[in-house]
Parts: sequence; C-alpha cells; structure tokens
Amino acid sequence: MTASINARTAITVLTIAGLLLLPLYSAISGNIFVLTLFTRIVIFALAAASLNLIMGYGGMMSFGHAAYLGIGGYAVGILAHEGIGSGFIQWPVALAASALFALVIGALSLRTRGVYFIMITLAFAQMAYYVASGLSRYGGDDGLTVYKRSDFGGLINLSSRVQFYYLCLGCLFGGIYLIWRIVNSRFGMVVQGVRSNEQRMQAIGFPANRYRLVCFVISGTICGLAGALLANNTDFVSPAVMYWTRSGDLMVMVVLGGMGSLFGPMIGAIVFLVLEEFLSQITEYWALIMGPLLLLIVLFGRGGIMGVLGRLQRG
Repeated sequence: MTASINARTAITVLTIAGLLLLPLYSAISGNIFVLTLFTRIVIFALAAASLNLIMGYGGMMSFGHAAYLGIGGYAVGILAHEGIGSGFIQWPVALAASALFALVIGALSLRTRGVYFIMITLAFAQMAYYVASGLSRYGGDDGLTVYKRSDFGGLINLSSRVQFYYLCLGCLFGGIYLIWRIVNSRFGMVVQGVRSNEQRMQAIGFPANRYRLVCFVISGTICGLAGALLANNTDFVSPAVMYWTRSGDLMVMVVLGGMGSLFGPMIGAIVFLVLEEFLSQITEYWALIMGPLLLLIVLFGRGGIMGVLGRLQRG
C-alpha cells in the first residue's frame, strides 16, 4: 500500500513540478505554443476537478457540467461588451451566476436519482446552450468576441502569457486545495456517506439533499471560475462550450485520471488534451483513434490512471 501511494505521489509531484516550470521551458526553447496549450489544459483541469467533487466524491453523475463553463464565460463576455472591464466585477458576477444556476439545477435535479438525474442535468445544460444561441445582441450562434481581457487595476496583466498561465495554475491548485479541505471536513464526510448509503445517513438525522445541494453549488461555482478563465484565454465565448459533448469530455477527463482521487482529474485532463492535440496533427480522423483508446482505458484501467499506477506498483 505504501509503495502504491508513493508511486502515485511521485507522478503527482513530477506533474506539478512540470506545470510550474513550463513557462521556463517555453522561454528557453522559444516554443510559445506549448504554453498556450497548457494554459487551456490547466483551465479544463480546474473544470474537471470541480466535476470530480460531485461525481467522484458525491456520486452525482452530472451530464450538464459544461453549462457552468459557458455561464462563467458569458458573464465575463457580456460585461466586457457592455463596457464593464474590471475583473473585480466580472469574476464575482461569473461566480454568482454559476452558483445561482447550479442552485436552481440542483434543487430540481436532486429530487431524482440515477439516469433521471443525468437526463435532467443534461436537459438544463442544453436549455442554457439554446438560450445563449438565441442572444443575438451577444453574437448568438456565432459567439461573442471579448476584445479586452479582465482588468485587475495593474495587479496582474492578463495579456501576458506567463502571468495569465500562472494565474490559471494558481486557480487550479487553489481549487484542488479547496476540494481537499471540503472532502476531509465533516461536511465532506457526510456527502461521501450519502453517496455510499443515503438511507442510513438520513436515518441518523442528516438532511442528505441539503448536503448534496451545497456540494453541487460549490462544484458549479468552481467551474464558473474556469469559464471566466476560458473566456479570457480565448478572447471569445461561444454557446458551443455548453454543448453536451463538452460535458462528456469533462467526464472522460475525470474517469481517465481517476474518479474520486484528488489529482486524478488534473492528470486526466493533461493526458486527454495532449493526446487530442497529438492525434489531430496526425490525421483529421483523430476521433476514430481517440475513441477506441479511451474505451480500452476505461474498460481495462479500473480506477483510471491513478488506479493503474497503484496496481502496477503492488504487482
């Protein structure tokens, strides 16, 4: 057990060190693209980590999690379009809008279980997608261009690739730390207990749905932060980011890295997006290769990459 933990810890530490030193490698090698790519990866890793909070620890299989990416992004884009460029306004609005949407979805969806919960979250996400597509003032189907990134009064320059990368990385590590604190708190223990045996937790006096709802809202809020980062990264926000396939990508990242593990979603996001980028440069039919590869990993890699590392070390 100690050996397997050490193996997973070593991979995690090396990954974190690589992420921290990436701008240095980019500067030395002159490879700007790798910094751009990993900025995107770090943002989606934060979104995947937020999904892991409810899916891995809470047992809530949400198929509409990408909606919060879009809501956070549109909050930034719409305010910028209306002449409000301060990040001190844009980002709190993005977090509040994501939290409110998660509260509404959670309050309704948590009345159901199993496949019905999955379908309701998917339905709400698609509804958000079609609403965004109908916002003709803000680009509609064509999306909304963000002409100026969020302004933080000179504290940080988001137009600097390196500064923005480290901001995204700080948000990722901060989000993972918050999730760790939640999971290991009394609140987190109750959420995990509800996942394992909801009837028993209710029998001993815990209001299961309230705990699950709070967890759901926290998860949506963290993903809304990832949406705000994504809008600033691409200088563009589109309804496509809310589409159900993007939620599927986030689920794959979580399962690939290791559902219910703290750093698993981060590892999964890196592997998934690097593999996607590599295969897309080889052939335009990269999805035909990616699909079977992911299927094999899911079928034979129980516990994701983190689980495989543990079994290999024990074996």
